[in-house]
Amino acid sequence: MEQFFKNRLVVILSILSVSLLVINIGSCVGSYSQNSLRKKEMAQRIQAEEKLMAFSSEKASLADRLKAKEKELDEERVAFQATKSALLQEQLVCQTLKEELQKVTKVKEALETDLKKALADLKKARK
Repeated sequence: MEQFFKNRLVVILSILSVSLLVINIGSCVGSYSQNSLRKKEMAQRIQAEEKLMAFSSEKASLADRLKAKEKELDEERVAFQATKSALLQEQLVCQTLKEELQKVTKVKEALETDLKKALADLKKARK
């Protein structure tokens, strides 16, 4: 009977050892898979952070370019307003010159008419 209990004890301890070995192997496999998942997640986080930093620097660069373009646009607006003002002044001068030309033309036509009358009168007086 003692032999039976000794054999039974050995069998129970063997089963217990095998089950603990299986649990240990399962734990190692789970730990390995969690470790690999964690490494993948860290790699993804690092990659996302690098992209974020690249986008941040690109955003800053684009903001600087936008400010430069806005300043350039403001300068162009000022130049445009100055050109527009000069154009309006030139148009006013041109209009004034046209009016003066029309007045001179009228005076010239009146003088030509008077001259023709005077020539006609002179021809009549000579005859």
